[in-house]
Amino acid sequence: MQWLSVIIAVFLTLTTLPAQAERIKDVAMVEGVRSNQLVGYGLVVGLPGTGEKDRYTQQSFKAMLNSFGITLPANLQPKIKNVAAVAVHAEMPAFIKPGQTMDVTVSSIGSAKSLRGGTLLQTFLKGIDGNVYALAQGSLVVGGLGAEGLDGSQVMINTPTVGRIANGATVERAIPSPFTQGDFITFNLNRPDFTTAKRLSDTINNLLGGGTATAMDAASVRVLAPRDMGQRVAYLSTLENLEFEPADNAAKIIVNSRTGTIVIGKNVKLQPAAITHGGLTVTIAENAQVSQPNALAGGDTVVTNQSIIDVRQDDSRAFVFDPGVSLDDLVRAINEVGAAPGDLMAILEALKEAGAINGQLVVI
Repeated sequence: MQWLSVIIAVFLTLTTLPAQAERIKDVAMVEGVRSNQLVGYGLVVGLPGTGEKDRYTQQSFKAMLNSFGITLPANLQPKIKNVAAVAVHAEMPAFIKPGQTMDVTVSSIGSAKSLRGGTLLQTFLKGIDGNVYALAQGSLVVGGLGAEGLDGSQVMINTPTVGRIANGATVERAIPSPFTQGDFITFNLNRPDFTTAKRLSDTINNLLGGGTATAMDAASVRVLAPRDMGQRVAYLSTLENLEFEPADNAAKIIVNSRTGTIVIGKNVKLQPAAITHGGLTVTIAENAQVSQPNALAGGDTVVTNQSIIDVRQDDSRAFVFDPGVSLDDLVRAINEVGAAPGDLMAILEALKEAGAINGQLVVI
């Protein structure tokens, strides 16, 4: 249990440190200043025989040829192995302007084995409103590798069916931002909290005067701002670097049942409770024994299994918590008992069911 003692000692040291001031830009974002997701459907060509023969890929290939004035017979299904149908997506940053570029990710949506060596043809990237905001095209950089033998054996490193194109999309249309509209800007807290919202508004009012900032709810603080865009940018630059002390987080215990990770917030307190901890260990061993019949009696040699079952009851210990016990006392007591992560989860869940924890137990 040495590792548990070290973790608890470090965690207790961190939780006893005084609260530190944070910049507004680190705990909140400006309403309307956000990225937008774009997506498109396209074709990757030039693959070394690792493409696909899916029907929709053939239809897309014929449609592409038609756009260049080449018409194939309706009953002709082209046999193509160097073409793959792909989904193309990108994240369009806030305030990006036409002519600027951004990275795109290209993913196979068919049976293509690899996109390595391929080139994406011109692809329209659309927003949620159906409008085209960017065009993507270029050579893919694929980090994965796949190889397959004639006997069906294969080796795959990373994912060869996904690639990226650095600066592969050119913006054709800007997305209007509400940042440039109205007489107010709004800060939205990353972690909504009424106390934090009030402290943020008080910090701005102490600098610019009462009534400049108003906490609208637990997540939003509305601030009066100049209409001139040059002044508004300088104004926001000053505000977002103001420092204030956010409120402490709510008392929570987070339990990850898959990894055994347990995080206990510093504000967690206990009501009067008594806990006993013990374990029952059952060990089953199988010993194989060979039964050899007498040579004169005849018969066959057989292998029999002999089961050995051992049950061991660990020593149980009990400890009592007085009202208002802090995180320090809780983890020290559990550490003295020597509880493993799985046992600690069971103890915390039992305390919550007994109503002895004044925080929220969250199992993820």
